[in-house]
Amino acid sequence: MKTLWSWTLPAVSLAVVIALGGCAEKRVSRVETGKEVDLSGKWNDTDSQMVSKDMITDAMSYPWADKFSKQHAGKNPVVIVYGVKNRSSEIINTQTFMRDLEHAFIRSGRVDVVASPEERTEIRGERAEQQQGFTANPAAIGKELGADFVLTGVLNSIEDRLGNQEVRYYQTNLQLISVETNLKVWDGENKIKKEINRSSTKF
Repeated sequence: MKTLWSWTLPAVSLAVVIALGGCAEKRVSRVETGKEVDLSGKWNDTDSQMVSKDMITDAMSYPWADKFSKQHAGKNPVVIVYGVKNRSSEIINTQTFMRDLEHAFIRSGRVDVVASPEERTEIRGERAEQQQGFTANPAAIGKELGADFVLTGVLNSIEDRLGNQEVRYYQTNLQLISVETNLKVWDGENKIKKEINRSSTKF
């Protein structure tokens, strides 16, 4: 026959576990934005910055930019980062990746970057308001630049998991296409592989 104590012991143990869990301390510390922090092994800001920098460096090593400048009296080619499709198994903010690509292009000093379609829509709205009389000289508003090249691409991923071990593989493919000729002047590929080992929790 079970005593009252034997019945109440599991309930007491559960209450202790809940109480200990509730007392867990949460600490938040600020780190440098350039510091590499990889908690889950998923695509993160470090991956976005590293891939964009490496791929644009590779793109600028091809002769398309210099060739364009020679054919147009030293003018920089104008590029639009049109879109990067996320076909990975994760929810990835491709807008952040596209901004990193634009930043890398601008830092090269050899390319001019035009606003994205979304940004152009906002600019057109602002321009429309200004042309209704909010600005004394609407003609002073700069004209939209036409792009000479379009950067587009896709981000894929493959996951392989067995027990506590997991491998995440990311492949980014980007293409730079001439608006005038539809020729691909650059086709780049970047690969990242991460091995994740999860330790078993013992009680």
